[in-house]
Amino acid sequence: MSTRHILVLSTGALAFLGTAWTIWSQPASRRSATPVIGKSARYCNPLPLETSSRDGSPQGVSLGDVTVVREGDLYYLFGTGGGAWVSSDFVNWKYQAVEVRGGRLPVAPHVAKYNGAFYMSGNSAPLYRASNILGPYEVLGPWKNEKGEPWTGVSNGKPWTGAFDVDLFVDDDNKPYLYFPGRSTDGIYVAPLDPKDLARFAAAPKHLFGFDKSHVWERWGDKNEYTNAAWIEGPWVLKRNGTYYLEYSASGTQCLSYASGIYTAKSPMGPFTYSSRNPLLRKTTGIVTGPGHGSIVKGPDGNWWVFYTIVLANPPGGRRLGMDPVGFDAQGNMFVRGVSETPQWAPGVVANPARDGDSGSIPLSVNKLRVMNQHGSFSSQRPGHEAAYALDDSNGTWWEPAADDAQPSLTVDLGSITQFETEQYFVVDSSRIEFLARGGFGAGRGPAAAPPPPQQGATAFRYRIEVSTDGKSYSTVLDKTNNSVTRYTEFDEIPPVQCRYVRLTMTDWPRTGDLPLGIVEFTIFGNAAEPQSR
Repeated sequence: MSTRHILVLSTGALAFLGTAWTIWSQPASRRSATPVIGKSARYCNPLPLETSSRDGSPQGVSLGDVTVVREGDLYYLFGTGGGAWVSSDFVNWKYQAVEVRGGRLPVAPHVAKYNGAFYMSGNSAPLYRASNILGPYEVLGPWKNEKGEPWTGVSNGKPWTGAFDVDLFVDDDNKPYLYFPGRSTDGIYVAPLDPKDLARFAAAPKHLFGFDKSHVWERWGDKNEYTNAAWIEGPWVLKRNGTYYLEYSASGTQCLSYASGIYTAKSPMGPFTYSSRNPLLRKTTGIVTGPGHGSIVKGPDGNWWVFYTIVLANPPGGRRLGMDPVGFDAQGNMFVRGVSETPQWAPGVVANPARDGDSGSIPLSVNKLRVMNQHGSFSSQRPGHEAAYALDDSNGTWWEPAADDAQPSLTVDLGSITQFETEQYFVVDSSRIEFLARGGFGAGRGPAAAPPPPQQGATAFRYRIEVSTDGKSYSTVLDKTNNSVTRYTEFDEIPPVQCRYVRLTMTDWPRTGDLPLGIVEFTIFGNAAEPQSR
């Protein structure tokens, strides 16, 4: 195992661990039992991370370029847009500030451990070092080539300087390597590092692979329409059973076609071979799209898990994070069963999550305000942001209630079908709400940017969910009207209940100036009820 996964538990980590809920701490007999919806833990993408703000603003929401590092029994998640978030189980993540002295938390932050110290770098950033994974990080120095000169390069005839999407990998013989992309179609490089000065290359970088237009998924554009353009980036290396797996991303973080692939080798310096099961991750429609630039780590259940960036269709630059279990076939090829956007079993619930991780719950609410004979209703809506957009299975549209709507509500008739069929009932077991985080990655930067208006209202999204079989008498199945944790994606388990109608009522939410509430998607999960069970 690489020293990236050495277990050292700090005093602060022990304090956090004492309050964390850990699935893996359950008895093996309980873990191996058949999982039950409503009793066994699940997760759902996008991951419902709490904000890094404490006033309700969407700071630390539009995250990308995710690095997850194991330290002791805890996992630390770093990403562009904030960090870190700490978890023992991959389900519950708590925000923790990272201290950087003489610099800043870089874009695309990468953190690795070497000889008892933690090293961090990122785009256009020097190398930092700290004795604790959360810092304080001190500037160690700028990156240097094997001659001790500033690190520079040329891609497609154009010069560049400094770090970009770096991955510091420490092999199990304790030799350090730096993997990094050039620019555009140039591809991925590796350089051995000087063990006495990790900011310096020990030898000239070696080019491993570049853009191959026969790999259609690597081509730039939402439809991969640019045959000679791409952006190869985001390397991440792990070692398993003597094989080095190099994850990378293309076609570009602006595209819904953003995806991840794998090359493998028997040496950290290559040669690397393109995987026959590529792309590893790719999805262009639905709620989870553009899965790229991430990291792969062993989870608390001993299985491998991949974390990735989710590219939103709208607002421009908006992003989230997701994760899914990784599997390996008989030939050692890495694969992911599918980029998931429905409730999945959490780590430790099933022995083989790459095969058996889907809990079986499906979306029940998609387009239920558009279908024939619908009987759903809503309290208000604004032109261009109608209530139906909260149910259209897209992260590029949203519902905006009227400004004077104090408690917006949306009632979904799950059983609305044509007049020629009998009505249908469903067993509802969970919900996901995505709230609009105005201003995507990079929004508001620069000297001309005006300060945001002060936050008003609650510091968290507060709501309740009710169900009904007849559309007249409702009972509450989820009450979060006193919610105090700010998340712009909420995933909630609901005790399985049979119903036809589901009502969401917002009772309070964070307000930025006079900007209206935006609900990107309200998804009800469950399954059809058997007719005789009514």
